[in-house]
Amino acid sequence: MTWPLLITMTFFWLLLMFYSALTIAGVWYRLTFKPLKKLAKYPSVAVLIPAHNEGVVINQTLRAMARLRYPGQMDVYLLDDNSTDNTGTIAQEFSKLFSHIHYIPVPLGEPKGKSRVLNYGLSISHSDYFIVYDADNEPEPDALVKLVEAAKNTPKAAGAVGYVKTKNIYVNSLTRMIGLEFQVFQLLMQCGRWTLFKLGSLAGTNMLLKRVILKEVGGYDAYALAEDAELTIRITAAGYRLPVVPSSKTWEQEPEKIKTFIKQRTRWLIGNIYLLEKSFHDLSHWKGRTFILSMQHLLTYLIFVLLLLFSDIFFIMSVSGYTPPDMKAPLLILWFMSYIVYTSQLLSALVVDRNVSFMNVLFVLIMYFTYAQLFIILLTRSFAMYIWSRIRKKTIGWDKTARFKNKGESQ
Repeated sequence: MTWPLLITMTFFWLLLMFYSALTIAGVWYRLTFKPLKKLAKYPSVAVLIPAHNEGVVINQTLRAMARLRYPGQMDVYLLDDNSTDNTGTIAQEFSKLFSHIHYIPVPLGEPKGKSRVLNYGLSISHSDYFIVYDADNEPEPDALVKLVEAAKNTPKAAGAVGYVKTKNIYVNSLTRMIGLEFQVFQLLMQCGRWTLFKLGSLAGTNMLLKRVILKEVGGYDAYALAEDAELTIRITAAGYRLPVVPSSKTWEQEPEKIKTFIKQRTRWLIGNIYLLEKSFHDLSHWKGRTFILSMQHLLTYLIFVLLLLFSDIFFIMSVSGYTPPDMKAPLLILWFMSYIVYTSQLLSALVVDRNVSFMNVLFVLIMYFTYAQLFIILLTRSFAMYIWSRIRKKTIGWDKTARFKNKGESQ
């Protein structure tokens, strides 16, 4: 067997075993999770909602914010980032009806994006903790209080992270696959990693943070397109924890068109490529528990996609009858094991989330051949855009995800 093939197979099997372990740990955590004890006194919380041209969804979002139940002081800030639609009008109507909902116009500034808006929101608000919700989110009434209880009951907690569910999951095949992927993310990346390593990661929404700790680590990086992942690394490097609370749920809208999906995921991937480059210049990202996060970013956003490509090559070589002379094991076995592990993760998430159905199982069986393959295209596109921006010395701007009118949503 040639050395390149041996190295490829070693990474391949290590990755399969790692994600298998995460799956088992995540299932165990979800099945054994128990509510945390109530607090004698609840800290003050600012709810920050960055918004730019969100008129299609902002009414439902603010209705959900009005339904939040929290026994301490809570203020909701709709941070209007220069919207040109009716976002501001709707938000101002809510601010008149509810004294704890505030409409905040955000001044123009550079670079554009969520991080800058959140930094501004923190500058005009005052609270012990703050929680971030995207402008299409509808958290369940007890979502916030559960995160606060987890943060206060966990030693060295910088905050807490909850569960993100897809409210338009049954609109079409794309939203169903995204919803299934998100279930796996919660099960593996969040619950599994917390069980094994006591590591949580900010998900961009339904995430609680302690204000003084954010200030300690330097606030949001205004140039980070994946601001949640970038901040997770710095918080973990500073020695803090982010407990995972699967019972704290928010419902968000996912892209309903492939073009919207590609634009959104390209931004996410570019943000993570930026984080990888940043990690290679900062050794603190590779020390202690932070090493696991940095390594998993490398595995998830680079190695996984490369191994997915190798898996496809192995499959094509096997069905075409070609096997390298020094290769004793059939190449088809390597492809088959990757398919088995990928599909098992999805099926495990279905069982734990109690949404097993004939259609969901059918989609699980075909996602490896369809949805997963998109990430080869996405990674190629993202690297090309990132490298081109570095050559031109241009900052890649924030690309807002398009929203859709509510239809066929299910909770």
